[in-house]
Amino acid sequence: MTATISFPTTLEARPTAPPPAGSWPSSSLLRLSLAPAGTAPSLLDGAWWPRSRDLGAELPALTAALDPLWGRITRVTVNPVHWPVVPRKVPVAGHVVKVGWYRDEQDPHELMLLSYRAGRWNLLVVPPQTPPDSAAWLMAAGSDPLGTSTASRLMAEAARRRTVAENDRAVEEAWASEGGHEARDPAAATPQRPQGM
Repeated sequence: MTATISFPTTLEARPTAPPPAGSWPSSSLLRLSLAPAGTAPSLLDGAWWPRSRDLGAELPALTAALDPLWGRITRVTVNPVHWPVVPRKVPVAGHVVKVGWYRDEQDPHELMLLSYRAGRWNLLVVPPQTPPDSAAWLMAAGSDPLGTSTASRLMAEAARRRTVAENDRAVEEAWASEGGHEARDPAAATPQRPQGM
């Protein structure tokens, strides 16, 4: 099942309902990207870039933003590999979301959301410490309606892209530190006349 809305490409979307008191400051922005409405089903319905690995603090804002779009989110599942604490229940704007976990059955980089009324959605979870350029790529890839990659494959590709970019930067910095295009061998730059001519 696909998402029903596409958020702006800025990666920042204001929650449509305020989070419960004490969970997130009202000025916080939710970093969420969803596949466009009406697209064919893909492996992922979008991507979410939480600010921490604290599900109790992060889920209220996410579900408050998604409830009006997808129907009331009633259950969330995660793989506990990347979540230090998985609460059993999280209070969310007028109701409680049950939280479950699957170690072997669920991709460690994915969050599954369920709504009794509307269905199920899978979101890529971008790690909180991800650099903004990698996060932007992951957010776009996770919400690509034609995407055929799992969350873990996208994370591996993002790591590969980061390594290539870092290697390119290192080569460029080494080249620049050696003088770059202005470095020339003075003997090679100016032809020398043989002595005695």
